[in-house]
Amino acid sequence: MDNEYIISLVDQGKRLDGRKFDQHREISIETSISKNSEGSARCKMGNTEVLVGVKMDVGTPYPDSPDEGSIVVTTELSPIASPDFELGPPGVEATEIARIVDRGIRESKAVDFKKLCIKSREKCWVFFIDIYPMNDDGNLIDASALGALAALKNTRFTKLENDKPVFGEFTNEKVELDKLPITFTFVKIGKGILVDPHTREEKAAEARLSVAVYNGKIHAMQKGGSKGFTESEIEMMLDLAIKKEKDLKKVIEKAK
Repeated sequence: MDNEYIISLVDQGKRLDGRKFDQHREISIETSISKNSEGSARCKMGNTEVLVGVKMDVGTPYPDSPDEGSIVVTTELSPIASPDFELGPPGVEATEIARIVDRGIRESKAVDFKKLCIKSREKCWVFFIDIYPMNDDGNLIDASALGALAALKNTRFTKLENDKPVFGEFTNEKVELDKLPITFTFVKIGKGILVDPHTREEKAAEARLSVAVYNGKIHAMQKGGSKGFTESEIEMMLDLAIKKEKDLKKVIEKAK
């Protein structure tokens, strides 16, 4: 019955919380929330709250990219964030969130992996980006993506001695982000397309599309849900993401 009510509401051009279809909830970002990580951030999107920490370690470059470092993104969905989540290894939803965040950063080349190389073919920096939702009120994907960018922007390099990391000691060098790819998630409910869905809207949605945008260009897309979108609906979502990119980029740039 709840889904039917939400669908009927959307078909009337309305949302449960009174927002317009293209309107985000209030977003705030705070950085340096953890003393034990190289970088960290808290992202709040309405009542959705996500913590992100970045840890660094020295690894071996991949054979096909011998002069590059890399990133590893993980998401942990625990009952702290929602009664719908269970303890245990990452499930489908956690894996999907991590992949979407990873793809937005990787495909846009937000981080220059060549700058993470310590010694070609032998040693490189690997960034472990760990995402911990504290409260799920919908759209964990976008909150996680924003939090990950803010945490990376906040990251300091660990001190190296003889090509080995000295954990707990940092240099004054911060990670340079060449790009800030902003992720937008849309859902299709009835006849409407909504941005930044909260939990009840997500449960009523038939289709979902997440898009990573930087400087007016699309760098990554991920489709979810049981149904599809029309060509005109996809064009509308991409146009809106490009239009709203600057607004969300300002939130990250102002984060302290």
